Amino acid sequence: MIEISCPGEADTRAFAGRLASALRPDDVILLAGGLGSGKTVFAGGLAAGLGVEEQVVSPSFVLVRQYRSGFMPLIHVDVYRLGTINEFDDLDVFEMARGGVLVIEWGNAVEPALPDSHLRVEFEVRDDDARMLRLAPSGSWAERDLKAVV
Repeated sequence: MIEISCPGEADTRAFAGRLASALRPDDVILLAGGLGSGKTVFAGGLAAGLGVEEQVVSPSFVLVRQYRSGFMPLIHVDVYRLGTINEFDDLDVFEMARGGVLVIEWGNAVEPALPDSHLRVEFEVRDDDARMLRLAPSGSWAERDLKAVV
């Protein structure tokens, strides 16, 4: 596990932008953390690092947002409002994200439905409002030099 301290929102966005350089087609990134912990800010940083031109906003009410203006498509999903894994399966996000990157907020709720190879990013808000990000790579992610991105 790799830990990154992000004192402010700009630091979270910047780290995610650097992480984008390590992304490959069909990557899956799970974002886990409480409300307001920085998940959407992180997704925005990934998008910026991929050259996405649109502003990234939370997909909370629409469940899925697609950004296709970058070097690779970014599919941004929020599963907070879903009640079952079957509802997640019905979204067909893996097909939607084929050849791109799939980012899932509240992803811990659907982790059993994810491929073995994914990156879990856990967000913790500290007392000083800084964010602690914990990266837990699995599958092919474990072979990547993520420390170089930090």
